[in-house]
Amino acid sequence: MSRDIILAGIRRHLRRGPLPPDQAAMLSARLAEHPRHIIPKRVQLSRPELVSLFVRNLEKEFGSVARLAELAAVPQAVAEYLAAQNLPNELVIAPHSDLRQIPWASHPLLKLREGRAEPSDFVSLSSAFAGIAETGTLMFPSAPERPTTLNLLVEAAIVLLRTSRLVGPYEDAWDLLRAEGTRYNSSGFMPRNVMLITGPSRSADIEQTLELGAHGPRRLHVLLLEDDPTAKG
Repeated sequence: MSRDIILAGIRRHLRRGPLPPDQAAMLSARLAEHPRHIIPKRVQLSRPELVSLFVRNLEKEFGSVARLAELAAVPQAVAEYLAAQNLPNELVIAPHSDLRQIPWASHPLLKLREGRAEPSDFVSLSSAFAGIAETGTLMFPSAPERPTTLNLLVEAAIVLLRTSRLVGPYEDAWDLLRAEGTRYNSSGFMPRNVMLITGPSRSADIEQTLELGAHGPRRLHVLLLEDDPTAKG
């Protein structure tokens, strides 16, 4: 069922017709302009400072970070993390072009499976669309190369993030997504789902006791690929 049919049905049941021309024009203009909120001063920083802020905020939310100089360093970083966390050397990875370029043959003991995560999977590796320094958050638009199950079903989620995809405030992340909308469909619409992840899953609903992994991964580890020369301190 198309979007127009759904909205027409809602209007019919609410006994509403089309918007008056002046209201329709005002709404269209507002959607096209994407008015920005006040940007916090704490994210009006240089590129190296934004990277440092992202790392601090992520670690504050119980995530961990390994900074890598090149894509070829990923297999070693993954192997070291799995060993340190006493996790199996098997992982399900996203069918993303960045991950397919990694020279996995350098670590043949790592067992990889590409695709969606299953409940039996312990570790996943995905590629973030963007990182948001304001809160140490990762952005994942739903797409074939970013199965959402990789960030929900596993015990430990490993995420590759390029510093060139790191922004300060949330507004910049949404601007980046709008600018690249045609990657998700030919009409340039937003993706069906956008997942924002800040640290591993946690909850303090029961007796105010913090429990990690309550509704998703217990661990979140970011491989920060330093591919932006302007972001190096």
